[in-house]
Amino acid sequence: MLDKVREYIHRHRLMVAGDRVLVAVSGGGDSMALLHLLWSLREDFGVILRAAHLDHALRPQSAAEADFVRSFCEHLAVPLHVARIAVPDHLERGCGGVEQVAREVRHRFLAQAAMEADCNLIALGHHRGDQAETLLHRLVRGAGPTGLAGMRPRNGRLIRPLLGVARGEILAYLQERGIGWVEDPSNQDLGLTRNRLRHLVLPLLETFNPRVEEGLARLAERFAREEDYWRLQVEPLVESFGEVRLPLAETAALHPALRDRVLRQAMLRARGDLRGIEDKHVAAAAHLLEKSGRGRKDFHLPGLWLVAERGWLRLLPELPEVPPAFCLDIPAPGVYRLPDGRCLRLSLEDRARGESPRAVEYAAEALGFPLRARSWRAGDRMRLEGMTGRKKIKDLFAEARLSRDERSRAPLLLHGEEILWLAGVRRCAGLRPLAGGGKILRVVLDDAKMETLRL
Repeated sequence: MLDKVREYIHRHRLMVAGDRVLVAVSGGGDSMALLHLLWSLREDFGVILRAAHLDHALRPQSAAEADFVRSFCEHLAVPLHVARIAVPDHLERGCGGVEQVAREVRHRFLAQAAMEADCNLIALGHHRGDQAETLLHRLVRGAGPTGLAGMRPRNGRLIRPLLGVARGEILAYLQERGIGWVEDPSNQDLGLTRNRLRHLVLPLLETFNPRVEEGLARLAERFAREEDYWRLQVEPLVESFGEVRLPLAETAALHPALRDRVLRQAMLRARGDLRGIEDKHVAAAAHLLEKSGRGRKDFHLPGLWLVAERGWLRLLPELPEVPPAFCLDIPAPGVYRLPDGRCLRLSLEDRARGESPRAVEYAAEALGFPLRARSWRAGDRMRLEGMTGRKKIKDLFAEARLSRDERSRAPLLLHGEEILWLAGVRRCAGLRPLAGGGKILRVVLDDAKMETLRL
């Protein structure tokens, strides 16, 4: 088994010389075998080991289990970090079920212990049976291909060197070397879904295929490889600027396999994680793409709002509030704060610096202060280059495919009643800097960009 684990670590590049590895040791057979295996391989890989044990205070014997782990680490001369965090205290605050809270507390503890021990890797004792259970667990909960990829050999700084090893091999390793371990009584509690899968479902499946555990683990590995491939296809479509949005028609036209992954990637960018997002939520987002027509449609997912309007699907952590109408006097050059936190910067320049969607320039002698900045009003019109008369601001909004809240935030710059600039969209005709020189009035809108998934 030592050779098998060594080869698995090499194949997945889990450790390299100089790594400092914190081994999570609960006292159970899996973690005890993990610590001993890595201790036996430490010189082969040139790594430094540390260990960490968390007493969850869930059982009367938990303090004795901590002493058991401490004694084993002293025998191997591996420094150990021990802490006691009472999970029941967190349950009383209504933070979730026992398994969920214990897992979150444990992850925070390991992260803190790794930082204090200056470790760049955290080794966990998940094995092949855990992988098979994870796949079945996610399958019965309705997970899609991403969830069925299961646990990875490496996920950031978390490594799982035993993921290719069966539970029986671990027990044989412990017995051959006379290594003891403690049994967690909760592992026999059939009230827990994972235990029912372990003690009832997997044994039943083995009557159809004695190697079903190996097959399920292999299937999870295949899903993982395919998800890695799809991630490489989707990520180039993503540009990071701020708000996440997808073009409705182009996204709806994608093959469903790519479309759904683009939607998941957009959700990840908008939320920061995908906890609570299931395959049914991605399907609901795809349905919104197909059914979006004229007008605005809102849809709520866990921790996320989808807004379909003006040709875009916007993904927002919460629905934006439409800001109230405003009118701001601008008596002289300077910086003027808008109600939404952006600002207009007006300055007199000696030479032109060029225009962009966020900056315009005018011949200063053709304009005089005061100017005004205000929100748009029904019936507003402005003169544009190449056309007679004036065009409705409402039509310019539609051409720019701006959402309702974006329209309410777009400031107009005015001289008297003449609209000089629909900021970020169009400038008026004329009033350009003079070729022969003269002062230039430069106006810049400091604004956060939007994140667009380019397809």
